[in-house]
Amino acid sequence: MNLITLQLKTSNNFEKNLKRLKKQINKAPNNSFILAPELYLTGYAYDRMDDAVSCSLKAIEILKELSLKKTIALTLITKKKQNYFNTLHIFHKGKVVHTQSKTKLFVLNDERVYFTAGDKKDIKIINIDGLKVATLICFELRYIELWKQIQGADVILIPAMWGLRRKQNFEILSRALAVANQCFVIAVNSANEDMARSSAIISPFGDVTKDDEKKLILCDANFKEIKKMRRYLNIGIK
Repeated sequence: MNLITLQLKTSNNFEKNLKRLKKQINKAPNNSFILAPELYLTGYAYDRMDDAVSCSLKAIEILKELSLKKTIALTLITKKKQNYFNTLHIFHKGKVVHTQSKTKLFVLNDERVYFTAGDKKDIKIINIDGLKVATLICFELRYIELWKQIQGADVILIPAMWGLRRKQNFEILSRALAVANQCFVIAVNSANEDMARSSAIISPFGDVTKDDEKKLILCDANFKEIKKMRRYLNIGIK
């Protein structure tokens, strides 16, 4: 399977962002697992939250269609009653197969003021056609107890909007998670000027496929590496 990160810039024009996303998804080969940056379509949009929710609803229908032969994941601004959430959606075979809302909201950008935290129980391993997949959304990467909660995943997704000043932290933590869990990690970050980029696909051995200048980063993943690594260095992960 091709594992793909879409390292894209987010503009203030939601429609243009959606068009760019569709263009990059269409470039990706069939049988790809594609991850876009955190809140790529709208950014945090604190002054346009309801517009962002409308954009999310439109995007969901489009992404269902685009996922007929590809698996696509990204976070979107959603609303329940009067509460807004930063919610991961995974699209597969024309359906939304998993959602989870960000539980660890970032303090330094007022995320806690505008968003409601999700349920920690939703951070779990899901099965997509035999592939065990889990997700940590951006700031959640820093919480070691969450690493334990998803131990045993084959692929861990990290959609992020991670600041440039903490670039090295993002790279170290993403790579450490792949090595510690002996799995593939797809880490994707925004390409905006104040963001770290550092999008990468990381193997169970810690090998990194990365290019800060590319919009689409692809790695042909051999999932036999997971079993091989877990047998070679048996630390109790199954």
